[in-house]
Amino acid sequence: ITMTDMLIKLYEIETQGSFEAEQKALGITLRKPIGPEKHAIIAWVFEHFGGGWASEVEVALSNQPRTCFVAVKDSKMIGFACYDATALGFFGPIGVAKSHRQKGTGKALLNACLLDMKNKGYAYAVVGGVTDTDFYKHNVAALEIPDSEPGIYRSRIKGSPG
Repeated sequence: ITMTDMLIKLYEIETQGSFEAEQKALGITLRKPIGPEKHAIIAWVFEHFGGGWASEVEVALSNQPRTCFVAVKDSKMIGFACYDATALGFFGPIGVAKSHRQKGTGKALLNACLLDMKNKGYAYAVVGGVTDTDFYKHNVAALEIPDSEPGIYRSRIKGSPG
């Protein structure tokens, strides 16, 4: 599997998006989590996406302010997206429960994070280790970064879960 890094120009991201309203119409709320939800979120990510992503989510939930958004439907978590978890200026990870895909929730979570990054003053976001480049190209005109594999993950400790 090729895992390239990608670059997103945050200064070209629209600041007024309808992504939240579209999700709300589906009964889905996008928001930053509160403290008491930390362990439930980490457990959900571990169950659905593995230990590596759960570790990154734990970092994003510990950042002040938090650098993680969740998608919630009927008081249940259905997706998440984070930034500044692996490295400053990095977007990801992002995941949506299989049963809730193809409804724009991933794109909405992506946009929520990117808008938050833009509002903090970031000009660019890097997405590390991308396997689905079409998602980022289509939704936010991301560009592949040449010679970026294996990137920041090259010295990852072997045997770490995920």
